[in-house]
Amino acid sequence: MKYERSLIIEGPRLQLVCCNTEILEAALSNDADLAGLLGINIPEKWTVFGEPAFQYAYTKIQAGENMKWWCYFPVLKAENMLAGSCGYKGEPLNGVVEIGYEVAEKYRGLGLATEMAMLLVMNALKDPAVQCVQAHTLATENESVSVLRKCGFIMREEVNDPDDGNLWRWELAKKKDN
Repeated sequence: MKYERSLIIEGPRLQLVCCNTEILEAALSNDADLAGLLGINIPEKWTVFGEPAFQYAYTKIQAGENMKWWCYFPVLKAENMLAGSCGYKGEPLNGVVEIGYEVAEKYRGLGLATEMAMLLVMNALKDPAVQCVQAHTLATENESVSVLRKCGFIMREEVNDPDDGNLWRWELAKKKDN
């Protein structure tokens, strides 16, 4: 793998590679460019949300926002394979940061979304600016709900999003030291 070691969140099976503008440009170009830049393998159908999310993160990082709070590419260490995408939906605001994640079709059902979410949570809660990690799911029992429960999130409320309809808002607060 060819990326900087300082920009990786290390997990048991995954390495979350923090995307800078060069990595996002490659992702927006094509899979071969991304594979060559990072020195990884890329499966078919590795992203559903892809281009719009990557373009948004690219624009924010290019405008000077800290890339730490945007996009990560999870690499399955055993296969040196891109396993989806994940990250934050921007810098912490009023102590809250939101996470999102997706797993490549080929790797679903293996617990990788739970590992991604836990790594993002642990990374965020190490930052003094973060007091709470938030996530949203569709307002129905589904795989993401299961992931968030496994990670210790609590469903706080149902909200209506103009684009996505009814959603559940989940939170995991930083534990207070005694």
